[in-house]
Amino acid sequence: MNTLQQIRFFWKPVVFLLCLLPAGLVVTDAIGLSGTLGANPVEEILDRFGNWGLRFIMITLAITPLRRVTGWNWLSRFRRMLGLFTFFYALMHFTTWVVLDRDLRLSEIIEDLTKRPFVLIGFTALLILTALAATSFTAVRRRMGQHWQTLHNAIYAAAILGVWHYWWQVKKDVTEPLIYAAILTILFGARVIWHLARNKRRHREARPAQ
Repeated sequence: MNTLQQIRFFWKPVVFLLCLLPAGLVVTDAIGLSGTLGANPVEEILDRFGNWGLRFIMITLAITPLRRVTGWNWLSRFRRMLGLFTFFYALMHFTTWVVLDRDLRLSEIIEDLTKRPFVLIGFTALLILTALAATSFTAVRRRMGQHWQTLHNAIYAAAILGVWHYWWQVKKDVTEPLIYAAILTILFGARVIWHLARNKRRHREARPAQ
């Protein structure tokens, strides 16, 4: 079995199950099988799904830098799966808020979106992730052509908005949002450096010989 076959038939299922584990733990904790959700279960579920959404978007963004540094091109085979799990956990975070925290009361949902900026920022990030998830399939990518990459660069905007949403949500201890912001800065900085280096190399190669 070659490397691509190992990834497809073994490692992808393993990674899929690992990515699904945090959601599974929410369910088993909710029924008391593996733990508890604490004194405020709704807030705990919101925090778990939100945090995992941020973690997965950071992991997804780290794929390209890791691939470039290590030369492990097979890492790109996991990028779409990780991106879709980013959307999944962000959607579960939003759904928990709408269903469990706001009890589907449309007036309260609209009021929060219009009067609480951090809610609107988080919702905007979810809309971006929805567009990325809907266009993540190979057939759509081929149909969109060059526009596909332009759209999917918006994952950085979604990440920035996600961290911003988290930062504004916490009231005192901003340690965790700061960690996410630092990671995102490093990942975005690496992308900018590689982009500038590539443009410089192309400019040098295009320069006529003296």
